[in-house]
Amino acid sequence: MRALIGAVLLAVGASTVQAADVSTRQAERIREAATVLNEIHAVPDKDIPQELWTRAECVIVVPSLKKAAFVVGGEYGKGLMSCRHSGEWSAPIFMQVGKGSWGLQIGAQTIDLVLLVMNASGMEKMLRNKVSLGAEASIAAGPIGRDARAATDAQMKAEILSYSRAQGLFAGINFSGGVVKPDVDDNKDLYGSKASARDVVMGGTVKAPAATDAFMTALKRGQ
Repeated sequence: MRALIGAVLLAVGASTVQAADVSTRQAERIREAATVLNEIHAVPDKDIPQELWTRAECVIVVPSLKKAAFVVGGEYGKGLMSCRHSGEWSAPIFMQVGKGSWGLQIGAQTIDLVLLVMNASGMEKMLRNKVSLGAEASIAAGPIGRDARAATDAQMKAEILSYSRAQGLFAGINFSGGVVKPDVDDNKDLYGSKASARDVVMGGTVKAPAATDAFMTALKRGQ
């Protein structure tokens, strides 16, 4: 009997969807993404309007995206995405973001990128193998400040609202032409091979690993 119980426990342990550890690079990315949100939320007058944050289905944060990464040939930045499930933020997944050309702030060498996914349709598209922003998912530069009533019709109807922070300036940005997709390899490291990106953010059963605690806390501070 003891042998049987031991075998069952071993099988359960082997089937867990969460990997034991994350790499140093992944841990740093999680920490930096949390820092981006904390610093943005610390300045309400220059923050994402609370109404839009509350309405968002998902948020993607890509910290320290380098200008040199956006070249023809498929270079990309990496970040994290979490989606709401039953009113709570889901465990996060790693995402890849790329763009062939970059019309951002003049002279900026790196930016922090924040994408708000505003409806279920946009969330579904983010979980595809990849989605082209502006072509397959509507996107607009997001408004900033305390009050969302200043937003234009285009902003209120967009599936994605995009923001950047560079050289201390946080503002809406037109990120049309960007490509977004789940980072399959990094997600496998974090959750194991049995859990897909969809399982993590929409299934409601996968718990956020301890390694992502800082990011999850930063998300809740914006509620």
